[in-house]
Amino acid sequence: MTKPRCGSACGVEREQMMNEIVVGADGSDHSLRAVEWASDEAARRGLSLRILYAEAPWLYDVPVDPRLGAVRKWLLTGGREILDQAVATAHECDPEVDVRAEAVPGPASRVLLETARDVAMVVLGGRGAGTLAGLLLGSTTLQVVTHTPVPAVVVRDLEPAVRREVAVGVDGAEPSGAALGFAFEEASLRKARLRAVHVWSHPASYGPGTMQPIVYEAQIGAEQESRSLEETLAVWREKYPDVEVLSEIVQGRPARVLGGVSARADLLVVGTRGRGGFAGLLLGSVGHTLLHHAHCPVAVVPSADVRQDLRL
Repeated sequence: MTKPRCGSACGVEREQMMNEIVVGADGSDHSLRAVEWASDEAARRGLSLRILYAEAPWLYDVPVDPRLGAVRKWLLTGGREILDQAVATAHECDPEVDVRAEAVPGPASRVLLETARDVAMVVLGGRGAGTLAGLLLGSTTLQVVTHTPVPAVVVRDLEPAVRREVAVGVDGAEPSGAALGFAFEEASLRKARLRAVHVWSHPASYGPGTMQPIVYEAQIGAEQESRSLEETLAVWREKYPDVEVLSEIVQGRPARVLGGVSARADLLVVGTRGRGGFAGLLLGSVGHTLLHHAHCPVAVVPSADVRQDLRL
């Protein structure tokens, strides 16, 4: 096996890299489900697919001890077999997708994050080959989703179902443009309905001039939230007139409500930095909970300023 190129874009034009979807492979059933999803998505978007497998850096050193050489050869062969299986899986989903596979030295999370700086999307399985059975989300997946500068889709090992619906959580406190744009685009590509859900509770104060009354009429609050949501959706409805949109205003806990919505969706889209989020914490508690318990794949879409910050 030839030692792979270093870095995320050595010798490759950035524009070409942005036409790729990257998916991590580790030989687990979860990663193969992610490869299937990524292959279908690449076909929908007309993009190429790159499959990455992270290997220990020492495997590329020339061993002095012959016994270590045998172990090294066995591990390298195993990595190639994992990549070959992932490529075969991708081609079974769509033979027309341009697929290339690459083994990269380094920790899986670092390899994927470095690559994600220059691609259109990164796709991961919910759990990896080394994840304990009691854990719902692998550490690599969580690290990548928490720090990715591009949309990251987590595909849990669930029975796939076609419901022709994309759901998106709309947070009125932060600009939702990136997540909404991604959700509308997905719905258009899939010829699916879009369900835009805004979950609200008793209004909170976010700064000067936003102090809310202690006594608050629920009906009035719902009407205000509904008007705000419709104003937010208006520009996207105009941009994607082919997408049927259902807007919902629900009072309750966001994680619980969106978790229920995910049961009837093909994809759930959430943004980063929700209400009350710290500046350095991209994935809030709601997104974290949904990654563990959603009933469909979850796309985490960073805002434009987050993408710029993480790519610097």
